[in-house]
Amino acid sequence: MISANNVALAYGKRVIFKDVNIKFVPGNCYGLIGANGSGKSTFLKILAGELEADKGTISVSPGERIAVLRQDQFAFDDETVFNTVIRGHEELFKVMSEREAIYAKADFTEADGIRSGELESEFAEMGGYEAESEAAVLLNGLGIPEELRQKRMKELEAGDKVRVLLAQALFGNPEILLLDEPTNHLDLKSIAWLEDFLFRFNNTVIVVSHDRHFLNQVCTHVADIDFGKITVYVGNYDFWYQASQLALKQKQEENRKSTDKANELKEFIQRFSSNASKAKQATSRKKLLDKITIEDMPISSRKYPYVVFKPERPCGDIILEIDGLTKSIDGVKVLDNLTLFVNKGDKIAVIGANSQAKTVLFQILAGEMEPDSGTFRWGITITNAYFPKENSAFFTGEYTLIEWLLQFAEGEGESFARGFLGRMLFSGDEATKKVKVLSGGERVRCMLAKMMLTNPNFIILDEPTNHLDLESITALNNGLIAYSEAMFFASHDHQLVATVANRIIELFPNGFIDRSMSFDDYLENEEVARQRAILCPEHAELNL
Repeated sequence: MISANNVALAYGKRVIFKDVNIKFVPGNCYGLIGANGSGKSTFLKILAGELEADKGTISVSPGERIAVLRQDQFAFDDETVFNTVIRGHEELFKVMSEREAIYAKADFTEADGIRSGELESEFAEMGGYEAESEAAVLLNGLGIPEELRQKRMKELEAGDKVRVLLAQALFGNPEILLLDEPTNHLDLKSIAWLEDFLFRFNNTVIVVSHDRHFLNQVCTHVADIDFGKITVYVGNYDFWYQASQLALKQKQEENRKSTDKANELKEFIQRFSSNASKAKQATSRKKLLDKITIEDMPISSRKYPYVVFKPERPCGDIILEIDGLTKSIDGVKVLDNLTLFVNKGDKIAVIGANSQAKTVLFQILAGEMEPDSGTFRWGITITNAYFPKENSAFFTGEYTLIEWLLQFAEGEGESFARGFLGRMLFSGDEATKKVKVLSGGERVRCMLAKMMLTNPNFIILDEPTNHLDLESITALNNGLIAYSEAMFFASHDHQLVATVANRIIELFPNGFIDRSMSFDDYLENEEVARQRAILCPEHAELNL
């Protein structure tokens, strides 16, 4: 068990959290959530002993080992992949290294023999004889092939390094497991494997993630950082969302009733306090008024932007026709004879292992790239808006946010821009800062604002959830569900795809699969699985 006792942290005058008292017990998986900047990763570091709180203590049950998903991809560059995983259990790694060094000696002494016996006992007690097979199972589950396992970490791609570091954290059955964004760089197969691993894991897990589907699958509890404190809810992310929204509404309703009652009493007192026949009643009501408590509503750090796409007109009968689109990039075919017809109300999720293929398709449809062959035709009623994955070209120069937005709002003035930006969480002085200094999440919110201003009846979104916090993802998700017209979109967010898409197109180098069904049905469809195996037998697992 690990617990925080009266823990507090502040940066200057800004209080991150105060007087936190919380116990994380074995057998539970806690999703640690909160707005960007609320202190999620900071709190994990305090629990891990990597950062000291301003006050309070962290207590760990005696003999329990804490394992942490490390964020430094270069920390083990000179180690082999296998040794990097074993170093997740540092004591075992030390015993293993000393054991190997003794057995490698040419002049093996009697003292070495005694020491080797001691090491063998420690090695067995720590599960050393199963270490190699355990490491192999972890690496295999996370998609690291056998041919990479004796390579040095510096020889691996960044995404593979992250997977190895995750295997390192999971290795050796730690009593306490701290995971910060563990699904980054994982495909659907690896995420499903990790979900199953954590479901069967009997010790304590504390995880930070922006993946709502993952949190729903693995969490038994949610620890919510807000209002300067941490509140624990029993249940997964969806339960937390419903419970927290209900609690907020109840509090607001109680305050509203109290305010209405207080106003009613005040009005009576004011009208009749000087009336001799009503004076006694006025005095009685004044006593009632003194007993009414209207609590100050605490200010949440959690903010939801306003994401609503309002089409200026509905789509006509012809929306988009694609005929034989083919495209190669650097000699590699990414689109092959793509042919389809978009129907009214189609919300099409484009999926596949090659993210470049999705981006290329969207760039062609947006007029930013020419196909090698094939054609496409937009209907005459269609006004489309495009959200590109890479948006840095839109945020150059010395524009303020207000000036930037007004480029896309012809005839409008500063008050309109401030109002629109406020709904996208840029209030007050934030509306006057330069666009070139915006963070990734701020840029995404600006690009969504730009799209909304065009009132499109067809939208194309390429990885719109990148850089967004959970609140902004939720707002976007709800906005896309409510959108009444057609769309293409690509996203790594499982829940976004599952709740928005009613048609799935999966791209392969030598073809595509097109099915009008939900994403969850697509995952379970046997005919789709057979077709995928034919189109790409060496990569039959599905990938967003």
